[in-house]
Amino acid sequence: MLEVYMVLGFVLAAYSIIANDAIQTLGTFISSNSKRPWWVLWLFASSVLVVVLLYGWFSSGVGDASYNRLDKIPFPEGGLTWLYIIPPIVILILTRYSIPVSTTFLVLTIFAPSNLGSMLTKSLMGYAVAFVVAILLYRFVIKGMTEYFDRTSGQPAPSYWIGLQWVATAFLWSQWLIQDLANIFVYLPREVSANWMAFAVVVFVALLGLIFYRNGGAIQQIVTSKTGTTDIRAATIIDFIYAIILLIFKEWSNVPMSTTWVFLGLLAGREFAISMHMFKPSVNETAKIVRKDAVKAGLGLAISVLLALGLPWIYQITQS
Repeated sequence: MLEVYMVLGFVLAAYSIIANDAIQTLGTFISSNSKRPWWVLWLFASSVLVVVLLYGWFSSGVGDASYNRLDKIPFPEGGLTWLYIIPPIVILILTRYSIPVSTTFLVLTIFAPSNLGSMLTKSLMGYAVAFVVAILLYRFVIKGMTEYFDRTSGQPAPSYWIGLQWVATAFLWSQWLIQDLANIFVYLPREVSANWMAFAVVVFVALLGLIFYRNGGAIQQIVTSKTGTTDIRAATIIDFIYAIILLIFKEWSNVPMSTTWVFLGLLAGREFAISMHMFKPSVNETAKIVRKDAVKAGLGLAISVLLALGLPWIYQITQS
C-alpha cells in the first residue's frame, strides 16, 4: 500500500504543481510563442527538464533529485497515507479556478509543519525583493525600452529576440525546477533509485506535454492579463529578471520557498512601474489587479495552514 500512495502522490503532485506553478515560469514563453506548434515548445522545455533532473540526481552522489531542498523534511517514518494525497488534489481544484496557490506551502507543510515559519519568511522576502526590483528597473532603468516595446507592439521583433528568449526561458525554467522539484520528490524516498528516477522523467515529460497541448491552462490568465506579456521582448526581460532572483535565493539557503510569490511580486512591481510612467493601465486599475492576485495567494496560504493543522488531527480521529 505504501508504494501505491507513493506513486499516486507523486503523479498527482507532479501534475498539480506543473499545472499551477510551472506555467507561471513558462507562461510568458507560451504566450509569446503562441503561433509556434505546441510540440516544439514542449520538446524544448522537456530537454531542459531532463538535464536538470539527471544533473541533480547524479551530482548529489546519493540520488537526491531535490537539490538538497528536502534535507530538513524527512520521509514519514510510518510511510505515506491518504493524508498526504489531499494537498495535490486541493491544488488541482484551486488551479481549476485560476488561483495561483503556493504549492510549496500546500504540499510541504503537510510533511513538516514546523518548517512553515522559515518557508513563509523566505517567500515573503522573495515577494518583497521581486516587487522592489521590478519597480526600480521598469521605472528608472528600462523605462525607455518599455515605452518602445509598447509603441512597436504590432511590428515583428528582430530575430535575435527569439534566441534571447529561448535562452532566458531555459535559464528560468532550470532555476524554477531546482526550487520546486522538492514539492514533488517529497513523495519519494530521499535517496531516489534509478527505477524511480526513470519513472519520474517519464511522468514529468508526459505531463509537461499535456500542459503545452492545453496552451498553459487556466493559470495562464495570470500572465496574459499583464501588460505586454505576449510581446517576446517584454517576456524575455521578465524571464531574465525572475530567473536571477530565483538564483539569488537558491544560493542564499536550501529552505524551500514559494516561487509563486516571487512571480506575483515581480509582475506586481512591473505593473505599478509601467502605470506610473505610461498611465496604461492607471495606478488604480493596477492596484485592483495586484490586490486580486494577492488575495488569491493569501487564500492559498490560509488553506495550506488549515490543511497542515487539520489533516493530522482528522487522521488521528479516523484511526482511533
